[in-house]
Amino acid sequence: MSQRKLFVTTALPYANGKFHVGHIMEYIQADIWVRFQRMQGHMVHFVGADDAHGAPIMIAAEKAGVTPQAFVGEIAAGRREYLDGFHIRFDNWHSTDSAENTELAQGIYRKLKAGGMIATRTIEQFYDPVKGMFLPDRYIKGECPVCHAKDQYGDACEVCSSVYAPTELISPYSTLTGATPELRSSEHFFFKLSDPKVVDFLKTWTQDGKLQPEMARKASEWFEAGMADWDISREAPYFGIEIPDAPGKYFYVWLDAPVGYLASLKNHFDKGQAANHWHAPSRTAQGFDDFVADPAVEQVHFIGKDIVYFHTLFWPAMLQFSGRKTPSQVNVHGFITVSGEKMSKSRGTGIDPLKYLAIGMNPEWMRYYIAAKLNAKVEDVDFNPDDFIARVNADLIGKYINIASRAAGFIAKRFGGQLGTPSADGAALLASLQSASAPMQALYDSRDFARALREIMLLADKVNEYVDQNKPWELAKKEGMEARLQDVCTTCIEAFRLLTIYLKPVLPALAAQVEAFLGCAPLLSADAGRLLGAGHAINDYKHLMQRVDAKQLDQLFEAPEPAAAPADATELPGGEGIAPTITIDEFAKIDLRIAKIVACQKVEGSTKLLHLTLDAGEGRTRNVFSGIASVYQPEQLVGKLTVLVANLAPRKMKFGVSEGMVLAASHADEKANPGIHVLEPWPGATPGMRVR
Repeated sequence: MSQRKLFVTTALPYANGKFHVGHIMEYIQADIWVRFQRMQGHMVHFVGADDAHGAPIMIAAEKAGVTPQAFVGEIAAGRREYLDGFHIRFDNWHSTDSAENTELAQGIYRKLKAGGMIATRTIEQFYDPVKGMFLPDRYIKGECPVCHAKDQYGDACEVCSSVYAPTELISPYSTLTGATPELRSSEHFFFKLSDPKVVDFLKTWTQDGKLQPEMARKASEWFEAGMADWDISREAPYFGIEIPDAPGKYFYVWLDAPVGYLASLKNHFDKGQAANHWHAPSRTAQGFDDFVADPAVEQVHFIGKDIVYFHTLFWPAMLQFSGRKTPSQVNVHGFITVSGEKMSKSRGTGIDPLKYLAIGMNPEWMRYYIAAKLNAKVEDVDFNPDDFIARVNADLIGKYINIASRAAGFIAKRFGGQLGTPSADGAALLASLQSASAPMQALYDSRDFARALREIMLLADKVNEYVDQNKPWELAKKEGMEARLQDVCTTCIEAFRLLTIYLKPVLPALAAQVEAFLGCAPLLSADAGRLLGAGHAINDYKHLMQRVDAKQLDQLFEAPEPAAAPADATELPGGEGIAPTITIDEFAKIDLRIAKIVACQKVEGSTKLLHLTLDAGEGRTRNVFSGIASVYQPEQLVGKLTVLVANLAPRKMKFGVSEGMVLAASHADEKANPGIHVLEPWPGATPGMRVR
């Protein structure tokens, strides 16, 4: 087998906040794949970086009273705690706000310009008259011009994935001040994405196996809709990389962000292997320029489905027409949900990675559970607490760890820690496990981790069946069965080692413990072709992994306590103090709409809920379940107007899907002060109006 040369990246996290579990899921997916490739003997350079530029960073730093560099530096300082905590082993972590990224981004731009791929034109751009600045796309929201979803950003729709100019938004508003933006003229730079030779290249590149089938189909839809040139410039003030020979102009963050992959790799090479302060990287005699130009090098990206357009159109086109190698694979994954819902810290359905670690939960439980849900398709991953407990306790403890714990003690006490020789039935079992090596490698390489783990657990079932058939605990009590006892327990230990080889990419820390217990060198994929052999001495067995306690999940999902009111705060008539202060940006995220209750009925099987059918001016109706049955009869509500939280994630309930929430007032102490009062707008309001 020839050695592969791999350059692997994950999407660069934006440096305006801490990691969330979605980041951790992506990093675990890539880390498993990288570890598998290294176990195959391949050369891998696995790098990441913070995406440090853009107006959001600039504005956040301004609010915090620090420089943008200081702001992103503080965020970056906290990354290692997450990555090391979940055994995610990048060779290098860097920043897009770096000398390497400036050099590479400006160099790529110059190549594109020299090749006639950059155009300039005067455009009308939104300007916030209150803030006094041109608005970046992500600080403008409005209605998508394609699917008409509300509150979509100014560059791309998160509902239909369409990309458009901010000026195409319907009813735009500034998320900074809420002001209606004004159109003003300025000169911008464009990458000619609509050029026929660019389109022809992308049509070929997106359909030749570099993308998953569903992503290739999505790209075809974009081509059918037509390619538009890509605006790659932004006006000062802006935190980013200056465009050469264009004073006051900066690269749009999405131009230099993917270049950050190359910048981190260059930083990794320039520092030299010994200087890497996190992990010993794969060695290579090539320098950076030779490595990235090497036709044998495979450039592999792992990204979420929300940034596909940038990575499958802009990025490969930038590389191709600046004379650089294009990506070999772009692997797209879905989002992570909790019990079928989008995550929410306030509702106690979010997963804080650091809290997970702080309460003593094993990071490899999470690695295993996520891997058991991941395949090569673009599908969302759902974290279900009950399923999490069942999978970890049943699979890892009950099936896998159980094999070693049932056999190791007999080997240590009765045979001085030395293995024997499996007899025919044990040898046949081990041969069946060894024959799974090649199929297992194919599953890992194709990123079908879910199927790989299912197959591994089926193998573990076979081993446990063998244990139950031979009952070493009974053999130990019978005279003249010493040889058979050693034979059976040896088979178990050899099988345990083979299963560990297959699980090692997912469970690296546990595998290291097993290697110490078995007294063997670090396990590689090729080691599945041989056994430890008779006479090999193992060390004393120590318990390898604890079971998940349901109380830990309760603690993980415990909603944060609301902030305490000041000591001198006056209790309001509602029985509770004012909630903590929020910003206008936070309020702008909530889309409140006038809705008409066109139908209402009681919910069979519930004494609390009413089923409301609402018209919010969308050309369709919504179903909402509301806990107001104790104070309202359905006929009292039909025909009334109310206020709907329109952008609340749909919630699956026992009785159906609830597509929003109607607003109502009540006292904090409902027993002492019963009553719920549904909000009703004044006459003149009509369905669809936004409450601001």
